[in-house]
Amino acid sequence: MITQAPRGTYDATPNENATFRSDVLHRLEDHFFAVMARYGYGEVRTPMFEHTELFSRTSGDTSEVVNKQMYSFTDKGDRSVTLKPEGTAPAVRAYLDAKLGAQGGVTRLCYQTAIFRYERPQKGRYRQAHQFGLELFGSSQPDADAEIIEATIEFYRAIGLRDTVVLLNCIGRAESRARFREALAAYLAPWLPDQSEEIKMLADRNPLRLFDQKDPKVNEFMAGAPVVTDHLEDASRAHFDTLQALLTEAGVGYELRPEIVRGLDYYTDTVFEVHSTLLGAQGALCGGGRYDNLVKEVGGPATPGVGVGMGVERAYIVLEAQGDLPPMPGLNVFVVAATEDAWPTVRTLCRALRASGLSVQYDVEGKNLKGQMKQADRMRAQWAVILGTDELAAGQATIKNLATGEQRQVPQSEIAATVGA
Repeated sequence: MITQAPRGTYDATPNENATFRSDVLHRLEDHFFAVMARYGYGEVRTPMFEHTELFSRTSGDTSEVVNKQMYSFTDKGDRSVTLKPEGTAPAVRAYLDAKLGAQGGVTRLCYQTAIFRYERPQKGRYRQAHQFGLELFGSSQPDADAEIIEATIEFYRAIGLRDTVVLLNCIGRAESRARFREALAAYLAPWLPDQSEEIKMLADRNPLRLFDQKDPKVNEFMAGAPVVTDHLEDASRAHFDTLQALLTEAGVGYELRPEIVRGLDYYTDTVFEVHSTLLGAQGALCGGGRYDNLVKEVGGPATPGVGVGMGVERAYIVLEAQGDLPPMPGLNVFVVAATEDAWPTVRTLCRALRASGLSVQYDVEGKNLKGQMKQADRMRAQWAVILGTDELAAGQATIKNLATGEQRQVPQSEIAATVGA
């Protein structure tokens, strides 16, 4: 039906029974940008679609995102373009296109974006979802990794999430991965012949992906596999040890989890996720890590980087599960005409009260007094400001607290100060 949102999408609306309330999503956005401003991150906005090659080169041609989930199409200029499935690669492209690293030093970017992935819709997983992201370019130091994780946790604390845990791993670099692949190949050898062609392909081209599968039987087998952290080179080991010390110093708790590898090929060394214990198997709130080869892969100079992508809907769902969604917002003031001759003053007063910073409505339908008061209740107004013949003659208004029922008269010039106090 054309009146329903496409499968795997939703409408955010300002009503209490909405799947996602638009006022709560705005609140999450406000908190995100406020926290990131304190860390000095500047906002970047990138197009909804990019050249398909940007994602096929950076996410890896063995990734599930590239193989199964991307919304790609050929435009009228015979160019292959893709609705962006994640935010990091577009942020890297924008970083290069705007020459943000031309002066050297560290560049910090943040963003809020829609992402598109064709996958089976379920609670917390949508074909159009939304993501908050942080990217830090220009530092290879573990302090940068720690800052990304700290900022992420500070955001979750700011919005009121409880019972979250950082799951941390280090997947090393080319040399350590080569050693790890040898150990993993020996472990996989007796098991692989009975597996699907897809699993065999992953084992050959990117065995780390086997730690990131949805099949519980594969996950059960991989639980006994060698772990990459046993094969790290000295530099990666030192980086990871320092990162753990920095997180401990910052009071950020974490668990070492060798199965955390992330689903995109561009990660190096640090990878992490933040999970909520309330969501069980769907508990991943965000994921990120270090990507020191990504900027060069996109076409820029060798530039270290680290970042995170946070699922907006996941954060909302946890707040809802905690019972911590804020009450529906209401108007500050609903201005009521008790007599026909009050309407011009009602409109003038609404303009004045809005100019003072209050949220204000009046009944544009011109209902009677009873109908206007019902509308004030429906709009969850804190105050009704009532103008009748006596009030107009005296330059007064009757203000009524709609929660307590108390009312009194005040000069019209003092309404804003009285109801805004």
